Amino acid sequence: MTQSIYVGNLPFDMSESDVRAEFEKHGEVTSVNLITDRETGRPRGFGFVEMSREDAANAIGALDGREFNGRAIKVNEAKPRH
Repeated sequence: MTQSIYVGNLPFDMSESDVRAEFEKHGEVTSVNLITDRETGRPRGFGFVEMSREDAANAIGALDGREFNGRAIKVNEAKPRH
């Protein structure tokens, strides 16, 4: 069973492979999806990481509030959209 994790306040120069590398330190990453602006194609500074429930809990605990390039990232359980 996998868990979707919301990752926010990312530095705009952080790539999907950068995010994957950080999360892989805490378990196996199923997928990484960084959201880009539809019109400009520029990163919007947030995305989603998919991991097993156990690994997700470890990653959230370890990475929430951690600084990357001067920005404290937000990491928590992704909530379904309504």
